[in-house]
Amino acid sequence: MKVAVIGGTGLIGSQVVKKLNAAGHEAVPHAQSTGVDVISGQGLDEAVAGADVVVNLTNSPTFDEASPAFFRASMDNLLAAADRGGVGHFVVLSIVGTDRVPELDYYRAKALQEDILAAGPIPYSIVRATQFMEFIDAVMSWTTDGDTVRLPTTPIQPIAAEDVADAVAEVAAGAPLNGIRNIGGPEVFGLDELGRITLSRKGDGRTVVTDPTAGMFAAVKGDVLTDRNAHLAPTHYADWLS
Repeated sequence: MKVAVIGGTGLIGSQVVKKLNAAGHEAVPHAQSTGVDVISGQGLDEAVAGADVVVNLTNSPTFDEASPAFFRASMDNLLAAADRGGVGHFVVLSIVGTDRVPELDYYRAKALQEDILAAGPIPYSIVRATQFMEFIDAVMSWTTDGDTVRLPTTPIQPIAAEDVADAVAEVAAGAPLNGIRNIGGPEVFGLDELGRITLSRKGDGRTVVTDPTAGMFAAVKGDVLTDRNAHLAPTHYADWLS
């Protein structure tokens, strides 16, 4: 199959392209660097021309109240181009629990993206992943003050980016789900516990202080960002760290 991977040069997209091509498909990466702009629509018709599948891995440049506008414009433009091009399957990557955290602008924006896709004209698949292992350092940096990292106890089920790419590539190569597949890491940690494990394994001298008000994930109530019934990825956090 020919697969147009929009956002195909990023952390997940570059790996999806590699995996699909290794499996014998023709996956082509598209991004701003290749002349494709999902907001203006520049290059979209050319990018999806002849594609059997479109995989949308683009992301909002911000996590704030501007993010819904990004996903609405980008999805409207991509779906229109894909429909004109006769694409038969449209795949997006989303987040486990995105429809259960209305307190967060970005999660509302991702829920909007899902809704636009489901209401659109093309058979679709949504892959929802838990939090990426690769983002834990960034999460800690948001709430670091000197040698102290403040983190809430929010349950997190970290998954490796490579495992996410495997799942997206598998779904893209299959029949449309016309629904959602949840994927997650094999273990659940409190975010503060995850921070302590990370700093210890890296020999980082900072100290984690449990703070229920710290950072973006403080707004998350309960364990809505985890799914123990999801398709569980094989990579454990300790193995990924090493």
